[in-house]
Amino acid sequence: MDKLTSMIADMKLVVGETYVIHTVEDLLVFEYDGSADKALPDAVVLPSNTTEVASIVKIALENEIPIIARGAGTGLSGGAVAKGGGLVLSLTRMNKILEINSKDHMAIVEPGVVNIDLSHSAEKYGLYYAPDPSSQKACTIGGNVAENSGGPHCLAYGVTTNHILGMEVVLSDGSTQWLGSNTREFQGYDLRGIMVGSEGTLGIVTKIAVRLLKKPESVRTLLAVFKHIEQASSAVSGIIAAGIVPAAIEMMDHICISAAEAAVKAGYPQDAGAILLVEVDGLTEEVAEETEEIERICDNYNPIEIRKATSMEDREKLWEGRKGVLGALGRLAPNYYLVDGTIPRTKLMEVLSGISDIAKKSGLPIANLLHAGDGNLHPSVLYDERIPGQTKVALDAGAEILKLCVDSGGVLSGEHGIGLEKQEYMPLMFTQEDMDAMSKLKPAFITMDMLNPGKIFPTGTPHVQISQGPAVARTGAGAYK
Repeated sequence: MDKLTSMIADMKLVVGETYVIHTVEDLLVFEYDGSADKALPDAVVLPSNTTEVASIVKIALENEIPIIARGAGTGLSGGAVAKGGGLVLSLTRMNKILEINSKDHMAIVEPGVVNIDLSHSAEKYGLYYAPDPSSQKACTIGGNVAENSGGPHCLAYGVTTNHILGMEVVLSDGSTQWLGSNTREFQGYDLRGIMVGSEGTLGIVTKIAVRLLKKPESVRTLLAVFKHIEQASSAVSGIIAAGIVPAAIEMMDHICISAAEAAVKAGYPQDAGAILLVEVDGLTEEVAEETEEIERICDNYNPIEIRKATSMEDREKLWEGRKGVLGALGRLAPNYYLVDGTIPRTKLMEVLSGISDIAKKSGLPIANLLHAGDGNLHPSVLYDERIPGQTKVALDAGAEILKLCVDSGGVLSGEHGIGLEKQEYMPLMFTQEDMDAMSKLKPAFITMDMLNPGKIFPTGTPHVQISQGPAVARTGAGAYK
């Protein structure tokens, strides 16, 4: 009996036969996440509690088979892809909200809890969970912790790490530790902060203590419509320069507008070059004053119109269009490669112009979606992987965009992580000495490279080879050249 067969038999004794997946046709569902990367795992296991996770980790360690933790599979950097095979440990069955403490404004949840379900459960107490990725209706808190996810409202409220108090973690030897606490104050090393954003390479998170916020007294949402994206970019700079920090400033270009409107009917004018979705929240008087000032600033840049959401239904519809735009891009092309980079806000127009040049050079349309307030760009390169050569062209265009972001004084990722997608570009930002220092974290946690190996740090393998190798093998030689 080989190691894999032995491991599968042992895992079935822990979680039951139903929750161990190992036939090729069933494994296909787990070969990819939301990125362009693909690789088939050797097996998938779905534990239901921390004890089972710890037992599975010990079994994998005994058989020297690496573990790749996975949430809902909505990640956008290949972080949950089993490069080189291995055991995918899916945490979607661990989806309980264990406690909501309304007095202390915190909750304890399992990693498989869907992001938006936490806010829905906290709503009866007048509370909510602030980080709201665009995949909020599907992504899980555990995945948000792994990638340090952001979202439209991170401009004012920060990303995931700003809302995590502590966590229970299973380490690579199967032992269980609690990092951090149930309060914001904690003495000693900030191991909680190290674990957030570590992309599953240091431990497997099995419980999470999160900070909840009180729902604001007042919320107002504006839609500012512009003929040109340069006008919208200038309006963003004007708002921030005025000392106003809204809860969110989102920008969509004409490609995104057309796709979202066709799919959602959010009321976006399809002849616009760009729109800004601006949200202000807080005390009623403060919100009224800031909304008026934002309107005045936007007026300086010749908007086609400025529209206010007059009801909760209006507001939800505007946001439905924004959060549904990536799915809506499927109306325009069967595939998209979503790039995630962050730049100084002052470089918005310069970088967007550069992205336009890259689109022309590649011959592929690029849809621009931005968390504009904090300079987090999400250009989506639209392509068709069935056309020989287009996948490589799309990935090459994405590489140029990332280099453009770094050259402008920005960084490789705002919220999606490094994973497989960006590992070969790490030297754009970090020296070898920097990466050597960072790589010492894994030995400090004694991971033995068992947890999500081959991620984050450069391996010397071009991204296009990582992404498409297994797919070429199934589809036929030359299909993805």
